Amino acid sequence: MVGGKNRLAALACFIVPALFCMAAVCQHPGTPNNHKPDAASAHRTLLWNDEFDGSSGSMPDPKKWLIVQNGSGFGNGELETYTERSTNLHEQNGHLVITARKETFTGKDGLARDYTSARIETQGRFELKYGRVEARIKLPKGKGIWPAIWLLGNDFKEVGWPLCGEIDMMENVGIEPSTVHGSLHGPGYSGGNPLTGTFTLPGQARFSDDYHLFAIDWSPREIRFYVDGHLYETQSADSLPPGKRWVFDHPFYIVLNVAVGGFWPGNPDATTHFPARMLVDYVRVYKLDEQLTH
Repeated sequence: MVGGKNRLAALACFIVPALFCMAAVCQHPGTPNNHKPDAASAHRTLLWNDEFDGSSGSMPDPKKWLIVQNGSGFGNGELETYTERSTNLHEQNGHLVITARKETFTGKDGLARDYTSARIETQGRFELKYGRVEARIKLPKGKGIWPAIWLLGNDFKEVGWPLCGEIDMMENVGIEPSTVHGSLHGPGYSGGNPLTGTFTLPGQARFSDDYHLFAIDWSPREIRFYVDGHLYETQSADSLPPGKRWVFDHPFYIVLNVAVGGFWPGNPDATTHFPARMLVDYVRVYKLDEQLTH
């Protein structure tokens, strides 16, 4: 979700679909959800995780996650208010459930919105600099629905976006039910011109049909993107436009959310069914062996 959601430049980004024509589309044969270990799987040590094993109806662990409460639209034209209510966010049967709803709601910021949802992040609780992040997720569906797991530079408040850097580990928009995007945003390559790629499931399968494993391997000068163990995108300092700076060299924190509407996904319509739920089985962070981080 570009710019830590502070991305007014995103309007130009997502109105022009041709910008994504440069993205590599992966049509991998075989069963979409048949996770195959990638090269990194045997070379890592678990650093942090959340299996979302709290009692049914409970909130995410407050030692691990901050619950965002905001209806500002985050510079993206989003239509939801993020709340801390259990109707939008809770754990159940070993999963995190984020639910977007169509309902009129006024948040603590005094803004009235026609949709509610949830966003959580590890800001102030956990940060990582390099390593592997993976999450097993079943995505929601519907026009105007925008689920994501992404990372934002921990200096966001000091330097702003995009200088802080953003790693979009997985984004999906409801008009593309079979495709996810992986992107990097930094100074001079953000908004309408990120470093980006896509993965498309074969056979018209949809990401809302089953759980899938999304992952990145992040080393000092390279970030690799995976779906179900299949490497589909690699971005590095050598990928940058001339004269631009690689800003993925400091700690980042993790964000999980489901947005509703916005410049990129467009607004919900009569075909969109609510409530729309994203189910997260787990999020895990690993330290990669030395040979994979140099």
